[in-house]
Amino acid sequence: MATQTERAVLVRAAGVLPWRVQDGELQFALVHRPRYDDWSWPKGKLERGEEWVAAAVRETLEETGLQVSLGPPLPSSWYGLGTRDGRPQLKQVRYWAATVCGGNGALEHEIDEVTWLAAAEARERLTYRRDREQLDAADEAHAAGLLDTWPLLVVRHAHSVGRGSWTGQDADRPLTPVGQRRSARIIPLLAAYRPAHLLTSPSVRCADTLRPYAEQAGLGLTERKSLSEEGHAATPGKAVKHLRRVLERGESTIVCTHRPVIPDLLDVLARQTPAGHGQRMLTRLARNGLDKGEVLALQVAGTGPQARVVDVERHRPPA
Repeated sequence: MATQTERAVLVRAAGVLPWRVQDGELQFALVHRPRYDDWSWPKGKLERGEEWVAAAVRETLEETGLQVSLGPPLPSSWYGLGTRDGRPQLKQVRYWAATVCGGNGALEHEIDEVTWLAAAEARERLTYRRDREQLDAADEAHAAGLLDTWPLLVVRHAHSVGRGSWTGQDADRPLTPVGQRRSARIIPLLAAYRPAHLLTSPSVRCADTLRPYAEQAGLGLTERKSLSEEGHAATPGKAVKHLRRVLERGESTIVCTHRPVIPDLLDVLARQTPAGHGQRMLTRLARNGLDKGEVLALQVAGTGPQARVVDVERHRPPA
């Protein structure tokens, strides 16, 4: 058995590969750190209690001045950092492909240059061999038409007052303090995907799960009765019709609803997911359900019946 001093200290970090297509050529943004005189991807350590995706977006903005929207996840990187207090340090960096959606490009002190390079040039410029794995994965995804995706976020409402202790209408049950904290905590998580449309059940517990993010982002909530428990029971197929409209539109969207509604939505999405881990996850979650306050982030390529779910990530509330 390993002793306390032999166990490694895990350092968690997150970053992105900003990408664009210019004059028909796939390009990536690399950053130069004068302290190390190296070229790598924008990245940085997670703050206490921070979600991985939120850290990836925040660190990119702080290092490069660029606001990004996350796309598909890319391979993680693991490497040693020497010792700390006599214990080895192991760094894990999780990466996502990302597109630039704003920012002034102002650099922080750790970064003195950001440059856009074609994939082959970027591969040569990168200082560390480990950083090429993410580049190769993004390049291959682009060749397969799976890099240019849009996010669809399926959210189960956060914790609400129990049915047994509520004397009013069920649709009016409010969030508990735990639910309110979760609705505040997911603001940077949702912002990492830059959703343009917020669809929700009109029930208070759903609308109030998204409301803090909507207010910060300056977006309105679009209520759909068929996403409520009562509406779904009255017209069971209508929630799926709303989902199909989202797939037809092909724009970043959040759908916040209830446990009884979610299986129908995930069954549709599973049928538009290639056989493999993502399809198995959606099928399992359709059967077992999402946790309260959980965010399921899907990256979708294409629109309509040809839309293809290329990746699925779970963002679960802390225990």
